[in-house]
Amino acid sequence: MKHAAMSNVARMLIVGLVLGASAVPMVLARQAAPATAPVGGALAEATSRAWTQAKGGELDDALATLRALEALGSGAGVRSAVATFDEHVSKREQTRATEIARLNGELDELLKKDPTPINLSEGLKLAVELHMISSQADRAALVRSERIRSLIERAEREARGAEERHDWLMSAELFARLNLLLETEATYRGDARRLNDRIGMIRLYVPERLWELRNARRALEGQEPLKKFNALGEDFRDKLKGVTPAIVLYAVANAGRAHVERTPMSRLLVGGLESVRTMVTTHDLKPAFPGLGDQTKAEEFLAFVEAEINKYRNAATEPSAFTLNNLLESLQRKNAETVNIDAAALLHEFGNGAFQRLDEFSEIIWPDELARFKRLTEGSFIGVGIQIQLDEETQMVRVITPIEGTPAQRAGIRAGDLIRKIDDKDAVGMTIDQAVEQITGKANTNVTLTMEREKEEIVFPLTRAKIPIYTVKGWKRTGKSETDWDWFVDDSSKIAYVRLTQFSESTTRELRAAVRQMRAQGVRAMIMDLRFNPGGLLNEAVSVANMFIDRGTIVYTEAAGGVRQQTEDAEPGNAMLKDIPIAVLINESSASASEIVSGAIRHYADQGVLNAIVIGERSFGKGSVQNVIPLPGNAAQFKLTTQYYHLPNGDLIHRREGATKWGVSPHVRVEMLPKQISDALILRQDADLPADSKFVDRRTKKEREEKPIPADQPWPPAPEKLLSDGLDLQLEAAVALLRAKVAGLKEVQAAAAPSQKAPG
Repeated sequence: MKHAAMSNVARMLIVGLVLGASAVPMVLARQAAPATAPVGGALAEATSRAWTQAKGGELDDALATLRALEALGSGAGVRSAVATFDEHVSKREQTRATEIARLNGELDELLKKDPTPINLSEGLKLAVELHMISSQADRAALVRSERIRSLIERAEREARGAEERHDWLMSAELFARLNLLLETEATYRGDARRLNDRIGMIRLYVPERLWELRNARRALEGQEPLKKFNALGEDFRDKLKGVTPAIVLYAVANAGRAHVERTPMSRLLVGGLESVRTMVTTHDLKPAFPGLGDQTKAEEFLAFVEAEINKYRNAATEPSAFTLNNLLESLQRKNAETVNIDAAALLHEFGNGAFQRLDEFSEIIWPDELARFKRLTEGSFIGVGIQIQLDEETQMVRVITPIEGTPAQRAGIRAGDLIRKIDDKDAVGMTIDQAVEQITGKANTNVTLTMEREKEEIVFPLTRAKIPIYTVKGWKRTGKSETDWDWFVDDSSKIAYVRLTQFSESTTRELRAAVRQMRAQGVRAMIMDLRFNPGGLLNEAVSVANMFIDRGTIVYTEAAGGVRQQTEDAEPGNAMLKDIPIAVLINESSASASEIVSGAIRHYADQGVLNAIVIGERSFGKGSVQNVIPLPGNAAQFKLTTQYYHLPNGDLIHRREGATKWGVSPHVRVEMLPKQISDALILRQDADLPADSKFVDRRTKKEREEKPIPADQPWPPAPEKLLSDGLDLQLEAAVALLRAKVAGLKEVQAAAAPSQKAPG
């Protein structure tokens, strides 16, 4: 129940052609030819030079080289791709200029209005959008400008005032936007985290109050009210069953000394106590904990907490596990004497607060979360086999698509069905998390879903089963099965496209099967898309990288003090993709295992071992090893960062606090505007759905009203629009560079082939 919550450049190897005696007539014929180089040779040389320029980070030079192919009268397909890319980059810059002018105008008008909380929040939203859409060179100047600095100061005052008057949603919103605007400086990181914790506590302990706060906010903005509150599965007492002092004591006592940064125990104790302080000062929790309503007792408990915070913040000697045990006993005793917060809830918040002081990836996995955690880390889950989303219009959970071959698909559930009931329990007003918790369960157990379809209710008795998670996707769906894909983004050049959505226990197996299909169809080059891939299993990352890298280190880890721990090397003989050009796509949402794979490929490409190039934006910077450690009684676990990942050249992947270098930097940086990213992501998600899925319109209500979708629009949408409409410039750059590379290699292969003519 966490409170909800981004080189060295290698030169191209020159391929020498060894000519035997049979090649002498060919050589003589070339000597007699005109002095200008033959078209084929010039094309190969130009495309090889462009590839080298791109790998050196000089995309403009590479494109200029490819544009010059027109003078050679060759490479028409390459020139066409470059011309289209040029056109779309120009369109991006025009859009950027138009959007910046629009946002500046709206911000100027807004700043003339009264500085109400909503106006200040809207002003920050516009400032964040301006920051995101501006070029990297202009962002620092934007934040330093007088009007933005003034906006920040007024918004901060309002955020603190809103927190003081217990307007948690507004305060959280303002601090979150301030934190986004000044993310690099981390000025408001602590404030944003504290308000996020307050909202998370309200969501856990008094969820109906959060529903009321959201409803009130919607009313202020003239939006329609939410559907009635659905309390199914929302009792915090059920969620906190199994939370004991032993769990917190063991987790916190072992966390600091085993953490990669050797975090002092005093820091953990202060974090835990500060979280308790946040809990006691979140007045909306009174319905769950009536003792908070007694001001005298609340102040007495807070005075105790403050004294303990000061004691450990200024501790002359480092506290021990024995000290922690005494503190937990004193805290529970003082709580019982004063505000009498539920004991499990108090421990829950102390534990969460302590682990926040480690890093964002270390956490206690509480008993109620254990099954969910295992679902996320395994390659399958137990359920009925439907993809769902919250329908904004009806505020009901809607089926995006049933997965082929699962209980839901076999029973006849269709895309577009609305979930009306789950086991005769009203599902209207449910969140996605509530629905998932109710639908999933143990294998071979039963669940009944009542669906609303065209104003009729249909009852589906289902038996839960293991549902496989497919992580390898291609360019275009060719059937209902999750393995039915057209793998080629450019069939004429035989450029394949594969996208890995995460690294699960079946990823390497799925990718090998896909590559075998590509090989059978004559693949010449491949794009591997790792954008928005959050990572997954280390062994799968290593084995996927091994499909490109035949030998050498893929990744290694270091523990506290820089002590080298585990080294993962490629196993010779597994690199089934080492002989074709590869473009790897990454962005700010490529994390963990994605960074291991892309970073290793980049390293060996820079060494001249691989014919590969990395395109996109710098990756997220999540390069840490989390060990999962059982807690007493095996009812809970804790996840702890114990090591950092390093690439073969020694680079640290992880983004440490205050760092300026992290993650994997692409050879070729290709920027996409925020709307391009969201539009491309939505189109790609929709294009992945089977042909019999109904349209899933993810646009805002305003956008739907202003530009309705034609009734005869083909479904699913064609992924080709990503290229033809300039939505995905990173993919477009990869296609253009690989098309050139393939054209050049064809010329080299043709020149190397034995002459078909008889000598003389």
